[in-house]
Amino acid sequence: MQELLEIFKNLTSPEWIVVHGGLYIVMLIIFLETGLFLGFFLPGDYLLFITGLIIANSSHPFDNSLANLCFWNILIVICAVLGNFVGYWFGKKSGPYLFERKDSFLFKKKHLEQASNFYARRGGIAIIIARFLPIIRTFAPIVAGIVKMDMTKFISYNIVGALIWVFSLVSIGYAFGDNEHVKKYLDLIVLIIFVVTTFPVIYKVIRYRTKQDS
Repeated sequence: MQELLEIFKNLTSPEWIVVHGGLYIVMLIIFLETGLFLGFFLPGDYLLFITGLIIANSSHPFDNSLANLCFWNILIVICAVLGNFVGYWFGKKSGPYLFERKDSFLFKKKHLEQASNFYARRGGIAIIIARFLPIIRTFAPIVAGIVKMDMTKFISYNIVGALIWVFSLVSIGYAFGDNEHVKKYLDLIVLIIFVVTTFPVIYKVIRYRTKQDS
């Protein structure tokens, strides 16, 4: 647990990210969070916001910050798309085994069941919506693979969802990149983003348990 807390602490620091691999580490984390079920705990949303702050104050690889914004957005989108493809393939190959697997510290079957229920209600659009829901976004492509969603349909929703998710959050961070108040209260802003993005998931869990108990 201490190691996880340390990871979260470091990934809220633009300075730490720049020193330890720069935005390449962001690309890796986005891939892991959207592609491997063990990556469900990774902080995709606020990490993308912080990425925008870094880009606004960076001259790598171009001198023009807007060019950098487009460059990094495209690379991160590619990682997010590839991550979902890995999740889809994993679900297609390992679906039955996952539903029979016992819970462990890093794997909770309830997360898979929540994603499955969410997907059943929303259909293909769930792949897009899930991008903005922690935990759910990790398991949605896996569920799509389990139910053998049409590949062409999955590709479309996968790419559109990645584009909207990455470009929106990174661009918001970029827009506030030179704002001194944002830099001063970054920890509070990250906390707010975490609460806002996590609340729908927490609400669904509480509602589900309430129905189960009634």
